[in-house]
Amino acid sequence: MTDTYYRYHVFFCTNQRAKGERCCQNHDAKAMRDYLKKRTKKLGIVGKGAVRANTAGCMDRCKKGPVLVVYPEGVWYTYKNQQDIDEIIAEHLQNGRVVERLRIDN
Repeated sequence: MTDTYYRYHVFFCTNQRAKGERCCQNHDAKAMRDYLKKRTKKLGIVGKGAVRANTAGCMDRCKKGPVLVVYPEGVWYTYKNQQDIDEIIAEHLQNGRVVERLRIDN
């Protein structure tokens, strides 16, 4: 693994499409991003050498959504609720293990 400023950089698609069109924000993506930020801060795993979470516009994965992607590995996840986000935090962001049940194909 190469040196990076953040150990993990998490991007949440928070795009909102026209009413009725499938999009990540229809699944409270902004709230889930905010939840991940709050939890990682509480766990003390934010900042340089740790985790950074950001909002992204459309990542063109609407049919798989809601989605987030974790870099530097480029692992794509879907999620349904805070428990799924907690699992991604505990397994991937804290222990470096991909959560296969939430992973989506590249």
